Amino acid sequence: MRVLKSTDDEQFEFCFPTTDTLLLVQRLPHGVLIRATRDTFSECRKVSFIRELAAEGFIDDCYRLFSGFDQSILPIRWCIDYSWLKPGRIAQARTNYFMIKLLMFAGLLWLSLMTALLLRVLDKS
Repeated sequence: MRVLKSTDDEQFEFCFPTTDTLLLVQRLPHGVLIRATRDTFSECRKVSFIRELAAEGFIDDCYRLFSGFDQSILPIRWCIDYSWLKPGRIAQARTNYFMIKLLMFAGLLWLSLMTALLLRVLDKS
């Protein structure tokens, strides 16, 4: 497990390269929400991960005694959701601007090469 970044005091991203899974842990007023990019964790591993989070101080200490999703009264939601990985508007705008400039440059390069080729063909005739 590797902590990728802490976006603020309420959200933490974790990377599990062996299972190719990213997790976003969100502390909410009414509990904990864990978003996973893939369904690669067994029930036992989920419980272990939640206990580990509590031991490391990412979530409240009351979750150290978490014993499972069915028996627990602790509000924890685990969902498979990768929508949080989508880039924001600023990144999309920057990418669009870069791609427009790249396509314009490629078009100008192609046009200049075709002009040079045409001039060379006309020059030989």
